[in-house]
Amino acid sequence: MGHRSIVFAALWMAGLAVLFPASAAQAADESGYEFQPIFDGETLDGWESPDMSYWSVKDGAITAKSSEENPATENQFLVWQGGELHDFELKLRFRILGSERANSGIQFRSEIEENGHAVGYQADIDRAGRWLGALYDEHARGMLAKRGQHVLIDESGEKQIIGTLGDPKALLKGFKKDGWNTYHITARGNRMVLRINGRETAVVIDNEPEASDAHGALALQLHSGPAMQVQFKDIQLKRLPPRSTDASDGETKRVVFVSGPRSHGYGSHEHNAGNLLLAKQLSQAHPRIETAAYTDGWPEDEKAFKGADAIVMFCDGGGGHMVLPHLDQVDELAEQGVGIVCLHYAVEVPEGEPGDRFLDWIGGYFEEYYSVNPHWRAKFTSLPDHAITRGVEPFVIHDEWYYHMRFREDMENVTPILTAMPPKKTLRGWEPGDEAHHHHGNKHVYESVVKKKQPQHLAWAYERPNGGRGFGFTGAHFHWNWGHDHFRTLVHNAIAWAAKAGVPEGGVKTPTPTAADLEKNQDYEKPDNWRRAPINERIKSWNKPENASE
Repeated sequence: MGHRSIVFAALWMAGLAVLFPASAAQAADESGYEFQPIFDGETLDGWESPDMSYWSVKDGAITAKSSEENPATENQFLVWQGGELHDFELKLRFRILGSERANSGIQFRSEIEENGHAVGYQADIDRAGRWLGALYDEHARGMLAKRGQHVLIDESGEKQIIGTLGDPKALLKGFKKDGWNTYHITARGNRMVLRINGRETAVVIDNEPEASDAHGALALQLHSGPAMQVQFKDIQLKRLPPRSTDASDGETKRVVFVSGPRSHGYGSHEHNAGNLLLAKQLSQAHPRIETAAYTDGWPEDEKAFKGADAIVMFCDGGGGHMVLPHLDQVDELAEQGVGIVCLHYAVEVPEGEPGDRFLDWIGGYFEEYYSVNPHWRAKFTSLPDHAITRGVEPFVIHDEWYYHMRFREDMENVTPILTAMPPKKTLRGWEPGDEAHHHHGNKHVYESVVKKKQPQHLAWAYERPNGGRGFGFTGAHFHWNWGHDHFRTLVHNAIAWAAKAGVPEGGVKTPTPTAADLEKNQDYEKPDNWRRAPINERIKSWNKPENASE
């Protein structure tokens, strides 16, 4: 697996303000941005086309009709004259009648040529349902996302399907072939979302600078071809407030995921697969976060951390930690207030300067001959009242939970997030008088766990004096554990918190990945004896409400 970076983006989407209460200034900025009708239901005032013979108002709807007497030998476009659209939401109802070849669409952010033809993004419509709900680039790049696809277009123009929205046929369930249906289009920055009858049908994140459209005209299409009739009514438009793409402006936050090289074998220490999953889901679920994921080691790109609000490190640690040659670089970012998150083995660095830096960055670290790394079933019976625990219930899960971290003196500004009582067997037979093991047992752990019976902190949050934030999480040895909703939500919450993006009241909710989802991007070939079914059963069992805390 070669070194690469993958960029995901999620920008503000309307309707989520309830999750992130706005300040008074923000509320004032949002005022006036409401849905407004842009068709009066009676006339075509404010709408124009070079050949108006195809367009009329019928049944209270804008009606486009081609017939044997007046065939559409070329695509026809009716353009709204209310000005260019930048970021917006559009809702309308549509109906398409005629043969199975009947075709139409809604152009947005498009350029209108002298002959009246629209070039740009099109929310596709067809009677047969082959293209309905897809995003097309008219007279340019062609199909960007078929129905059911979540597509990322990188700076070079390469398209990658980064997720699925459901079965393409199932997404049209309830579609009325001869009746009225709803179309809902949201365009915010480089992210476009299409919905048919309330179901999300296509999502595109367009990062191709020479081809993407940030603004342009709105138009309705009548496609060339056989006789057909297309109608549009109840057309409502909401312009969205302008936003900056600068991550320092308090709106969009940039999170950079950095993954170490492959390590432990199939399904364990899957740094690349784990970070790619977290980055993708976070960018899709959080309206204020865009993410970049660098795999297979420290990024060579000098601009990798430009504009970063948080860094997530998931890698092998100790003397081979990938950050060791870059301590000064990360220290400078921490001084600027950039959040730092370390997952699993990434919390371990050598004592001395690296350990001191980690105390400054995230408030704690795994110290050899002081901390231990056993595999055990941790039971989290209660959780603190913290933004990171929103939407997370007490849960139980088996993992390689490190404990007895070296924390800042007196836990200064450190908040324990996950705390559990490990059994004595986690010391792996170590007893007083035995030689200390660098990872398995030592007098410090024996005193704390066996004699004093002190619960141990397995995840923690830290607030630096300069306002920056850090988070340490010792779980995630087993890649399959990302299928546990509370386990995964807590980490997503922590990353959002570290980036100061805000954590929704119900937590950052993401779809439960299946075993097939978790098999993607792994470093090692799947073993011949690998069985997917037990993992799916485990995921299903974990996420039953009655099983979460057992």
